[in-house]
Amino acid sequence: MKQLVIFIIILVTCCVCILAMSSVKTVKAPAGDTVTVFLTGSILGELQPCGCSSGQLGGIDRRKSIFDSVSFSKRLIVDTGSFVEKSDEQDLIKFNIEVEALSLLDYDVVNLTKEDIEISRELGLLEAIGSVLNVITSEQTEELKLPSKFTKLLVLKDKTISVSVAVFDFNSRPIEEVGTLFCLPSNLSTVNILILNHCDSEIIEYISNLGIVDCVVCPAESDQACSISEPDAKLLVISVGKHGKYIGKLQIELPEDGSKKLTYSSIAITPDMPQDEMLVELYKDYQELVKEANLLEKNLRLPLPDELKYIGSQACRICHEYEYDKWSSKEHAHAYASLEKVGSQYDPECVRCHVVGYDYEGGFISEKKTEHLKNVGCEICHGAGSKHIESAGAAKPFEPKLACDDCHTAERSKYINNEKKYFEKIVHWREPNIADNVKKREKSKD
Repeated sequence: MKQLVIFIIILVTCCVCILAMSSVKTVKAPAGDTVTVFLTGSILGELQPCGCSSGQLGGIDRRKSIFDSVSFSKRLIVDTGSFVEKSDEQDLIKFNIEVEALSLLDYDVVNLTKEDIEISRELGLLEAIGSVLNVITSEQTEELKLPSKFTKLLVLKDKTISVSVAVFDFNSRPIEEVGTLFCLPSNLSTVNILILNHCDSEIIEYISNLGIVDCVVCPAESDQACSISEPDAKLLVISVGKHGKYIGKLQIELPEDGSKKLTYSSIAITPDMPQDEMLVELYKDYQELVKEANLLEKNLRLPLPDELKYIGSQACRICHEYEYDKWSSKEHAHAYASLEKVGSQYDPECVRCHVVGYDYEGGFISEKKTEHLKNVGCEICHGAGSKHIESAGAAKPFEPKLACDDCHTAERSKYINNEKKYFEKIVHWREPNIADNVKKREKSKD
């Protein structure tokens, strides 16, 4: 009985298919062998890779070269949402920039997640976003009337093909309503793509058995876009990846036997790809907005233990001239200059790893107020040295646990799994310690 009810719901909804809940775009594309759907999402505020090591992936300004590899009339560009990770002041600035970037990149449709909707409302941008982008969302309320599906009609091998992208939220709707999202045109070839907020084997099996969905987009669990389903599965299940490092490429073919063939691959956004000048300028606008917001000085700071204070590396030189001079020749000692070179010296997310004590009281505030704490100096590893100086060396400096990977993360650096090589680069002491001994010495302090 339950299956019969579900069938009737699907049949009635498909026949009545309310236009208010669907957006349709028609493009008369020249006949060809494939149509391409580019998919991005879950950028989570990563507008650009930090650039602190070579070979980093990502950057919204490099996406255009990938999109333009397929003619406008043969492609569909989709973003699955999750613009930012938090909703602090810096993320709100990023949110605005991302909306403008998606518009400049000619995205066909953008999904707004629940969090995206909330931030849009907070910024008063919801109507504005809908005026510059085709938007879909699963967040349907009495006061919010946005479509949950977008359709684009293309010509593929002299046949009109309907490519639809819909979104579904299992937190607010029962699974039985999935089948009501897509109408079944009798005279068109169709490809239906469904964006979900939650995936598990039971959900995938249910959707597969419906037989009306061709591709499911599940929430990203890793950075790389990838296919999750088995190669011979009748339902293609994919992820678009996180942090904007990859672009998913879904290619649609119509073989002569009347079937549909979908293949999914991942395109890495590499540093050698050309940048789009408008998007480069947009990122500069972001940097200027961060500067004007004075975010550096708004940082919440933790107190240091025992009323310690940071004194700056110059104060250490009095007694440690050899070590200071050796350190001054290292890249870390000029870390702040690398930010100035790319215009990121006002960005808290960048600055905290290029100065002394940014997250602590008495640490770096700004170049104007705390110039002596610029760069990666002695107190990054040896701790705040005020009592050490005041006691003429009798009191040892407070030495926190050495945590190079606080800044040298897998995303930002090649330090991980190369610790010995990296320690050799910072040798600046007199005693004949090798990198392994240094690590053993630091671990013994834990």
